Amino acid sequence: MKFVHCFTLLITLFYFPAYAQPHNKKKKDFSEIKVPAVEYTLPDMENILFEDDYQDTSRVSESYTFVPEREPNMLYEDEEDSAFFDDEEGDLHVVEVNEQMNIDSIWITYAQYFAIWDSKTINPYKIDGAEFKDTIRLTLYDSLSGLNWALPHFESKINSKFGMRRYRWHYGIDLDLNIGDPISAAFDGIVRIVQYDSRGYGRYIVLRHYNGLETLYGHLTKALVQVGQLVKAGETIGLGGSTGRSTGPHLHFEIRYEGNAIDPEYIFDFQNKTLKTQKFDLMPLHFSYLKEARKVFYHTVRKGESLGSISRKYKVPLSTLCRLNGMTPKTILRVGRKIRIR
Repeated sequence: MKFVHCFTLLITLFYFPAYAQPHNKKKKDFSEIKVPAVEYTLPDMENILFEDDYQDTSRVSESYTFVPEREPNMLYEDEEDSAFFDDEEGDLHVVEVNEQMNIDSIWITYAQYFAIWDSKTINPYKIDGAEFKDTIRLTLYDSLSGLNWALPHFESKINSKFGMRRYRWHYGIDLDLNIGDPISAAFDGIVRIVQYDSRGYGRYIVLRHYNGLETLYGHLTKALVQVGQLVKAGETIGLGGSTGRSTGPHLHFEIRYEGNAIDPEYIFDFQNKTLKTQKFDLMPLHFSYLKEARKVFYHTVRKGESLGSISRKYKVPLSTLCRLNGMTPKTILRVGRKIRIR
């Protein structure tokens, strides 16, 4: 029996040696096992990156940069200004652009020039010249800059001057002419008005000029320009006549600044057919006449007079007399009554 146990023990130790190890032996720590050294080799990229058929699928193959642009137009933009500006952080901002309009190679501020544009009203500015307190120098002509001038009519004989005429103010001068005589633009500019006034100017034209002035040409037989048309000094804009309220063929010529008339003889020497100065200093004294022109005038009614006869005498519309005096055309006038005519 002992022999059998001994034989069995020997067989077990021979074929199962783990059972022969002591139970208190320390287990193996796998964190201390060293990883065998591995030799890495970088791939040869030269044959890949510079191959023609290589494609980088990690990003878009072609870069695209958005550049904001506006449609081309007749406006000029100062190259020093930009409509779009990128700051250091890459944000897009809009900045102010000094836009200008190219009119016959003369640059003028677009917004300033067309800030008030009215093709029907002679004075749309609503500025009282009597309150004018500054002195403004206006360049009437400058050959180097392309600013020219011309007489509105070659004859230049004055029939009626600027100022009080009868019982009303005459806001321009009348130049003698024959019907059909050519009328010229006094300065370079643009046509603002072409209208017909049967009770006043007749067929007339208003030009706006680059120097800040406006000129009016009245009693024309025919206008040869259209609103918005660019004209040069000396260019024929119409033909002289006697339309509207006129006693005979003549050109009614006005010069205005912001709607307020000034005496054309401050600027033109019609007798010598020349311009008085290259640069004109516009001052308050040029509008001092307005205080006199705005005075109220009255007529004392005489025997046999009516509103109609007074209207014809002073050449004041009957409707105006009725409005100024709170009357109707059929109102019977009393001798000695004061009638306001202006």
